Amino acid sequence: MARVKGGPQGHRRHKKLLKMNEGYHATRHKLYRRANEAMLASLWYAYRDRRTRRRDLRKLWITRINAAARLNGISYSRLISGLKKNNISLNRKMLADVAVRDLQAFSKIVELAKTE
Repeated sequence: MARVKGGPQGHRRHKKLLKMNEGYHATRHKLYRRANEAMLASLWYAYRDRRTRRRDLRKLWITRINAAARLNGISYSRLISGLKKNNISLNRKMLADVAVRDLQAFSKIVELAKTE
């Protein structure tokens, strides 16, 4: 039984993968097998870190909201609780943006959250 090498399609597939790995160091951009290993690892890191980025951003938003809330004499948890009780639906991303860009508007939101 003869070995099947893949011909022009295999060559195209290899060239495509090596093109994806331009800019990599040493054998990771020259040798097909090492390039494939590097590419698979990089795709997995990209997949994983897209989720990690969401986690990190949420942490950042919460930190910013907490800092601004404490300037207005209320803790983060009390602020969120007050917003929920008063049916004010602002997500953390928007709250953090208001806290950073417009402290007066954030103070008004805090006042609404304090009223019961």
